[in-house]
Amino acid sequence: MSRMWNPMLETMDRADLRALQVDRFREQVRYAYDHSPFYRRKLDAAGIDPDGIQTFEDVRAVPTTKKGELREAQGGEPFPYGDLLAASPEGVTEYHQTSGTTGEPVRQADSWSDWEWWGDCWATVLWAQGIRPDDRVFFPFSYNVFVAFWAAHYACERIGAEVVPGGNLSSAQRVRKMREIDVTAFASTPTYALRLAEVTREEGFEPTDFAVDTVVCAGEPGASVPGTKARIEEAWGADVYDHAGATEAGAWGFSCDGESVGLHLNEAQFLIEVLDEDGEPVDPGETGEIVITPLNRTAQPYIRFELRDEIGLREGAAVCDCGRTFRFAEGGVLGRLDDLTKVNGVLLAPTAIEDAVRSYDGVSDEYEVIIDDHEEKPDLDVVTVVAEENPETDVSADEASEELRKTLKQTTSITCRIDVVPYESLERPELKADRLDDRRENHV
Repeated sequence: MSRMWNPMLETMDRADLRALQVDRFREQVRYAYDHSPFYRRKLDAAGIDPDGIQTFEDVRAVPTTKKGELREAQGGEPFPYGDLLAASPEGVTEYHQTSGTTGEPVRQADSWSDWEWWGDCWATVLWAQGIRPDDRVFFPFSYNVFVAFWAAHYACERIGAEVVPGGNLSSAQRVRKMREIDVTAFASTPTYALRLAEVTREEGFEPTDFAVDTVVCAGEPGASVPGTKARIEEAWGADVYDHAGATEAGAWGFSCDGESVGLHLNEAQFLIEVLDEDGEPVDPGETGEIVITPLNRTAQPYIRFELRDEIGLREGAAVCDCGRTFRFAEGGVLGRLDDLTKVNGVLLAPTAIEDAVRSYDGVSDEYEVIIDDHEEKPDLDVVTVVAEENPETDVSADEASEELRKTLKQTTSITCRIDVVPYESLERPELKADRLDDRRENHV
């Protein structure tokens, strides 16, 4: 049995793959021009002839799409999608929307062919991570209007795996159900994977005694953060995998069963550009922002969408031992550009703090980061990391504080204040965790 969902596409020669991407990009731009009032205006204003797109240089001449434009375009008819809709309202079979964490949500229309495409993207992810027809996969969430776990659920059905929906259950009920029916895999945010392990112990069980051998993570970058990945693997005695996606984009990145820590870019289904601040492609070994075009989306297409995710790019045969030819995001998503912030002139990535905290056994899984103005020096910022004592060790709060202070100085070049508080002092998130609290008065 192949390790890949579509071996022909996933191992395609790079030159052939790039040619295929340009062809599909041109077709997608032509489709958007012909069917989306929003994109017709945008492309006409830029003087773009879709049929003239023949090279990657031509691709970069097409204007990018920002999230604010999407919100504005949905202000008119046909309700509720406005000028973004590129199909008849009768052709829409799926409604989802973004979380709205960075503003008003964007409403997403998908046709049935789009939903089949979503399923294929997620099947690529799950197959690469070892999900097979004999698996029993647990989804411990109410999916609501958000797309990710709906699409993963459908992909499991396509693979032939058994799906167990765990919405509308408490965390304690979820772990008892997982134990009762021998669930072999579950999909979760990294935050909640650790929380479920904690609840399992509170219920009197050990997570490593469960049948779970695979944890599929999404929604946060933690599963590509070495410290967090190691904690989840140790807690469950299972293999932990990462995934990256977005409502506007789709399931664009996934880790596999190879040795490298990070994400393969799903280049068979997306044209993914990694660009510097001037809009130029970065070289392997450099970091940049993802600009993404789903290549097979019809009801509500996106052309060169600014995803606002920062990744470190790698490519070449040595990237991963799995045999895929797709480029690779080393360390996964390094952070959203909206989350990266300067502290005393140094760019701080929240994932760097997460890795330092989660790599140190002297504190528990939960922590928070507070950035504030200095009490006496208005030109200085103060970073305080609040972590909990680990009841499974005899490390004192003072010892843990000193160790974390040294580690964070080495890894971030920032001197942090460390506050180690008693175990269970911090809130336990039930889905995603917003651990960064920027309280600076003049921070933008």
